[in-house]
Amino acid sequence: MQEGKLLTFVKELATLLESKPSEEIVFSKGKKLLENLIQVDDWLPEEFCKPHPQHYQQYLLYADPLDRFSVVSFVWGPGQKTPLHNHTVWGMIGQLRGQERSADYYQQADGSYKADESSLCQPGRVATVSPDTHDIHVVENALKNQTSISIHVYGGNIGRIQRAVFDPITGAEKLFISGYANSVTPNLWNTAQ
Repeated sequence: MQEGKLLTFVKELATLLESKPSEEIVFSKGKKLLENLIQVDDWLPEEFCKPHPQHYQQYLLYADPLDRFSVVSFVWGPGQKTPLHNHTVWGMIGQLRGQERSADYYQQADGSYKADESSLCQPGRVATVSPDTHDIHVVENALKNQTSISIHVYGGNIGRIQRAVFDPITGAEKLFISGYANSVTPNLWNTAQ
């Protein structure tokens, strides 16, 4: 029996993280693992691909029992976007389907936030976020007429981590814990995944 793609990814990333690597190594080696996972869009179960009509969906695919990492599918309906937000842990975002645009924001002397640059993520590409480099951004579905899906991997259980959204004009911060749209996660031993 062939092992499922998601299970293979989880095992390989868990093995990498066993050695407590630097963030630089996580991003170099982990990025290759995520690129392998998203190379062919044939493994994500349909129940983790469903958009919501008003806002993006965050589906938990795997949460490491030691809270070292989590794997999440983000499903974006046409034109949907996040508020300005942070993560507080490292993250890798792999584009599985469609396109997403991400704009990094930096706090100014007056407390406001200003976009520095934006990038377009196409299928097969992996972007990173980190509190050590850039951790505050806005992400949106770059396609106005179709769903986009990305696979996010974070250095903790992102649905349980207290994070913040920011008012771009005043810089005011509001804390939140995102949770997940699903109450059931995939069976990683199902070879179709």
